Amino acid sequence: MGYELVNAPDNRHNVGDIVSEPEFIPAGDNLDGPRAWCNIMYGLHALSAASGILTSATIVGAFVFGWPSVIAVIINYVTRNQVRNTWLESHWRWQLRTFWLAAGWLLAAGVLMLTLIGIPAALLAILVTGVWVLYRVVRGWMALSERRPLPVA
Repeated sequence: MGYELVNAPDNRHNVGDIVSEPEFIPAGDNLDGPRAWCNIMYGLHALSAASGILTSATIVGAFVFGWPSVIAVIINYVTRNQVRNTWLESHWRWQLRTFWLAAGWLLAAGVLMLTLIGIPAALLAILVTGVWVLYRVVRGWMALSERRPLPVA
């Protein structure tokens, strides 16, 4: 699986090239403020997911409807212009896709719950989506700590 190189730190690649391994970004990239916002957003998403683990809510339910995640999505939309054409843009996109795809799967599970036959499928969808959300939050946060962009998909 290739990674889209959003903003090349050197002249070996052009913007938009597909590379097999993500490139590490040098420390002096002047993105400390947006990187801090990204850490805050991952932390808010993790807090929502953790509340789904520690309470009677489901992981995906707490992630989509919990205030921390809603605040993170608002921050994401408000600050995304600051990271356009940088490696951090992949993290903003990753977080938004995680939120909206989880919301879509939760909606689909809700529709399945309306039928007696669909209830087991809905419960399975809720469980799988919850594990997927945890994976996406952990993987994204780890990549951010290593100053790596995330794959486009």
